[in-house]
Amino acid sequence: MISEIIKLRHELHQHPEVSNNELATSERMVNFIKPLLPDEIITLGKTGKAFVFNGVKPGKTTVFRAELDALPIQEKSSLPYASVNQGVAHVCGHDGHMAVLAGLARKIAEHTPRFGKTVLLFQPAEEVEQGAREVVESPLFQALKPDFIFALHNIPGVEKHHIVVKEGSFSAASKGMTIQLFGKTSHAAEPEKGISPANAIAHIIKRLNNLPQTDHLFSDLTLLTIIYIRMGEISFGTSPGYAEIGVTLRAFENIDMKGLTARCEQLIKEVSEAEKLNYYISYSEEFPASVNDAACLKYVTDSAIDHNLHVRQLKKPFTWSEDFGYYSQQYPSCLFGLGSGITQPSLHNPDYDFPDDIISTGINMFYAIYKKINLQDDQ
Repeated sequence: MISEIIKLRHELHQHPEVSNNELATSERMVNFIKPLLPDEIITLGKTGKAFVFNGVKPGKTTVFRAELDALPIQEKSSLPYASVNQGVAHVCGHDGHMAVLAGLARKIAEHTPRFGKTVLLFQPAEEVEQGAREVVESPLFQALKPDFIFALHNIPGVEKHHIVVKEGSFSAASKGMTIQLFGKTSHAAEPEKGISPANAIAHIIKRLNNLPQTDHLFSDLTLLTIIYIRMGEISFGTSPGYAEIGVTLRAFENIDMKGLTARCEQLIKEVSEAEKLNYYISYSEEFPASVNDAACLKYVTDSAIDHNLHVRQLKKPFTWSEDFGYYSQQYPSCLFGLGSGITQPSLHNPDYDFPDDIISTGINMFYAIYKKINLQDDQ
């Protein structure tokens, strides 16, 4: 079986598609899993697919999730299965995650659930966060009434086949904040007749940068990164009247993200009013922290121990974000890591390629979780 799964992974890698455009990728997964005779195939949004395997008797509904989308990055590779789509590449490993789920589908087709439902979810648009949000808001997904949701992510820099876990927050919450400042344009020779946002920018950036350092305000790490600043035009006779600042907010805990957001908004309001500017704040790419449920985490750690896999306990969450947090806000869930190698290039690097030799480990982990939940229903 594994050689066929690896072949599928290579096909997925060779034909990547960016978020919300994963039409061929979705069709490829349907063509692979439909012959395994799932009881139902549910379309979620434009490209998402959920394959449902029903048990004979009532029981828990367990969802295993993988991501469909690739990144808008030009791959640097001499692989025979390198991306044929210019400027698009699976350099986060979603092709490998899909291959793991396809392998799980094979095993479930051979050993169908006795109880409940098992759902294999192929989710679009993880990289831009809207994918999971739209799935959890879908009445078709809600009708499944999941009891548990599981997902894995490969982790470069960790030994292959090691399982990385953490109770509570596994990966950080993050969001993009766009600050627009509206003043009044004037002649550069008469700046007093306009309202320039220049001073406001200086004050806002200084105060924003100081916020995460105020330890007593937050329970754990918060991080604020200035991404870009735009003000005025290349016109030396004009004093600008408009500016824009892009900021990424990040926090290990959802409660801290809420507090960080509120304090940012308050200081922007104070500075704008002091400088007689109007302002507007908008948000994009909002990722909640992925928070692991204790019972779900136990299924993961017990499954790893059953397969004699090393379990690495994280002391702190990862600083990167994952839209799996939308599931964990509503359902008992667990996102865990699968080590992809000490020398493996980092995620989103143009020379990254998912290691084929960890696919079996991912399949075995998911299948062990699947069996444990079904066995529990039998008791």
